[in-house]
This record gives sequence, C-alpha cells and structure tokens, in this order.
Amino acid sequence: MDKRPSAFEYAPAPESRAIVDIAPSYGLFIDGEFTEAADGKVFKTVSPSTEEVLSEVAQAGSEDVDRAVGAARKAFEKWSALPGSERAKYLFRIARIIQERSRELAVLETLDNGKPIKETRDADLPLVAAHFFYYAGWADKLGHAGFGANPRPLGVAGQVIPWNFPLLMLAWKIAPALAAGNTVVLKPAETTPLSALFFADICRQAGLPRGVVNILPGYGDAGASIVAHPDVDKVAFTGSTAVGKEIARTVAGTRKKLTLELGGKGANIVFDDAPIDQAVEGIVTGIFFNQGQVCCAGSRLLVQESVQDELLHSLKRRLSTLRLGDPLDKNTDIGAINSAEQLARITALAEQGEAEGAERWSPACELPSAGYWFAPTLFTNVTQAHTIARDEIFGPVLSVLTFRTPEEAVAKANNTPYGLSAGIWTEKGSRILAVANKLRAGVVWSNTFNKFDPTSPFGGYKESGFGREGGRHGLEAYLDV
Repeated sequence: MDKRPSAFEYAPAPESRAIVDIAPSYGLFIDGEFTEAADGKVFKTVSPSTEEVLSEVAQAGSEDVDRAVGAARKAFEKWSALPGSERAKYLFRIARIIQERSRELAVLETLDNGKPIKETRDADLPLVAAHFFYYAGWADKLGHAGFGANPRPLGVAGQVIPWNFPLLMLAWKIAPALAAGNTVVLKPAETTPLSALFFADICRQAGLPRGVVNILPGYGDAGASIVAHPDVDKVAFTGSTAVGKEIARTVAGTRKKLTLELGGKGANIVFDDAPIDQAVEGIVTGIFFNQGQVCCAGSRLLVQESVQDELLHSLKRRLSTLRLGDPLDKNTDIGAINSAEQLARITALAEQGEAEGAERWSPACELPSAGYWFAPTLFTNVTQAHTIARDEIFGPVLSVLTFRTPEEAVAKANNTPYGLSAGIWTEKGSRILAVANKLRAGVVWSNTFNKFDPTSPFGGYKESGFGREGGRHGLEAYLDV
C-alpha cells in the first residue's frame, strides 16, 4: 500500500524582518526635516497580523499643515522653474532608490498593512518604481502631452491617500505632481504611515530640494485641514465615497482643482463560453487580492446560468487551496485585515448578508488567535436587493449573481451607484467590445482582472469619483490647462 502523502506539504517560508530597521518613533516630514507635531501629539501604528506596536508617529494638526503648505509654496518657485529634464533626474533617482530598497520596503509594507509579502514584493513595489520611471519620462515632454504647447503647474498639491496600497497610492499621486512641476503635501492613512515616512527618507537620499515633498501622518482632521487650506491649489483624494463627497463640498466654489478616486462595487462577468479555470483565477485575483481591500475589487460575480454550477464547483475547490496566515510567509495568499475597525465592518456586512437570506460559504480555515482575520467568503442566492450586492464591503467577500443574456448582464452590472471597474470573461472578442462599450465603469478588464500599468489611466464614474490617474491622462490633473 502506497503510504506517500497525496500532496506536497508546505514548509514555512518566512521573509526576514531583519532587513527593515523601524525606529521607535517618527516625526512629520516638513521642509526636508523630520520634526515633532506642534502640539506634541503622537499615535501608535500596529501590525494587523499580530497587533504588535511597530512605532510611535507624530500626529499632524492644523498648525503643522500650515507649516508644510508654507514650505511647499516656498519650494514651488524654484522647483517649477527647473527645466523638465532636471526634474526628471530627481524622479529617476527616486525610482532607482525604490528599486534598490524594494525588499526592505516590501517587508515594511507587509508589516504595517497586513497584506502578503508576495503581493508587496511582486506587485506593489515594482509598480511604485514603474510609476516614478514613467513620469520621469514625461517631465521634459509636457508640451507634447496634448494639453497645449506650454502647460503650467498648478502650485501646491494636497494629497490624501488610503491604507490599502500605501506606497503605490503615494506613487500615483506624487510622481505626476512632481513631473508637472508642483510641490506636495501628502497625508498617509493613520493605520499605514510608515512607508510614506520611509519615502521621505528616500527623497532626502535622492537630494530632492527641501519642501518639494512634505509628509504629514495624522487623522481625518489633518486631511481636512490640507483640503481646506487656502494656499493649496490642487486636491487629490483616494478613499471612501462618504469622505470624497465631504471634500467635494469643501472645495466647491474655490479655485482648487480636484480629483477623487472613491469606492467601487465592480462586476466580474463570466459568459458561458469563458475558459472556466482561467476565469476562476481571475475571480480569485479580483476579490481576494489584498484581502478584497481594493476599490476596484470584482466583488460582484455575474455568471451565466448555464455554467453557474460548474464555475462554483471549481471556485470552491480553488478557494480551499488558498493559504491564510502570516503575511511575511512567501506561501501566504490571504493576509490580515488592515484594522479592527475594518474587520468589524466586514463582519457586520457578512452577517447582514446571511440575515437577508443569502447562502454563505467559506473553506475550512483556521484563523490565527492574534491579529485581524477574515476567512475568504462567498455568498450565493444573492439578488440585487441584498445589501452585500449593493454596499462596498472592502473585504474578502464575493457575492454571486446570475444572468441569462448579455443584456441582462449589462443591466445588472450597471445597477450600482458606483462605476470604477468591471471584468468580462469570454472567448469572443466581439462580445468583449460590445459589452465593454455598454458598461459604465472607468476600467474594464477582458479575460483578466486587477492588472495595472503606469501608462494606463485609472478612475471611475458616478460615485466612484472623477478624474484619472496614470498615463498621459494623469498629468492633466496637475497642470493648468
């Protein structure tokens, strides 16, 4: 009798923390120097997978915002006057340093955010460097970007970024702003401030002039102060729709230029001729990448009735192979939820889905005793009236709906206040084009999902915000055109 195991066993493969030297405390980065908050306030940042305190960070207030905006305004005169080719050199330097320190930054991001190391290492960090390289290339070609022969920078850009892709969202904001000749005051999310503070060190390492980039960790009040500051010319925000609406009200009637990248409830549409195994991989990437904490997540699966059973069988089998646990382990697929607050929201919405009659399923999954964890979950027997099919959950929760015709698929996909992303799975190119043209989504992926590139614009319709980041289009928001 063959007593060999039926499958290979995984051995732990942890990435070393030794490459990252996290200081016991960090200040605000204003005018090229780290400094305490004016009122002396600090807060702690913890690792979501263990709840261990990683560091103590200065908490910015309105007086600090005023100092940072003043530094950025002063730096703007010389920075904007530099030839584009000179600004490009700084961006190239930053990009190269990010590449050189990518392993360190990947471990740091995993510790502070909770996402698996293979995502920070293989997706986040390469994209961060790529964005700086890409916009470095535009810095001396702004007159050829399609926005007039001599487009001018706006001035001081106030930028507020979320916790789900801390360093990548920083790159999306800072790289085009600097390439266009603006200076920056950026507030990272309060749960993930560390990689932005390490980026401040990279700016010094690259010799970036003082005041061009200022980093202010803090809470919502700091973000609100940046948005409302009279000497901020441009506001860029990525985050929740509720906060985005508040920001839009704040800047209404002012001269400030505004871009908002907000929530989403992306539809992932699988037609009966789709390659099932390939579609399953795309579904898993679409909703379980970064524990579903992605604004463009494919959180609504629309599957054609005739292949529903086959697809669900394959999907459940695939989910049963996902590995949840230590985010620093290179084998881990599902990491920790970013905060206790976010875990509570995901849990409440999943329980509401059950209470409203949807059928809940998760693979057998042992959750660690410390940290913030939620097992990958899918709901069947979901209708468009269910809360879980309408509200953005921002967690590893997939709602499965069915359709019979392409027209019904389009109608259900568009039946949402959001319009950020969608996916189409079919072997027919003509169907991809026909359906994509009818979807009210800023990004439509065909036979793939969650693929990003710095040359490609990203943004939404309706309550998913307005404006585009990435590509040539991403420059427009930072130019006076």
